[in-house]
Amino acid sequence: MIDTGISLEKLNDIRTGTLVENLGIEVTAVAEDGLTGTMPVDERTFQPFGLLHGGATAALIETLGSLGSSLLIDHDSQASVGLELNVNHLRAVRNGTVTCRVRAVHAGRRTHVWQADVMDEEGRAVATGRLTTMVIAKG
Repeated sequence: MIDTGISLEKLNDIRTGTLVENLGIEVTAVAEDGLTGTMPVDERTFQPFGLLHGGATAALIETLGSLGSSLLIDHDSQASVGLELNVNHLRAVRNGTVTCRVRAVHAGRRTHVWQADVMDEEGRAVATGRLTTMVIAKG
């Protein structure tokens, strides 16, 4: 279970100077089983034809799932790294904000699996994905 006592401010502060900040990804909620975050659909996240870039959507899913994994490990002795990411793009988005909810479907000692659902502002499915992370020893 995720420690829901961590502040959103602390989670969002660690994005400074990263791709996460450049894409405008923000964590908006923490629950025992997952995280929710948003990303703008604008010039930072467009592909050349003015639609939300699939790579930006993948970055949103990987960001939230990876943050979720980081909240399940012992940072003194462990790190969490991405192992596999699968994304199915379901609907084009031209503007506004997308919201992603990731939910832990497996939180083992060595791997974590996260189910992700990305929605537009009207609550319509934009993408669905699955992220697998591996827990490794630091050192």
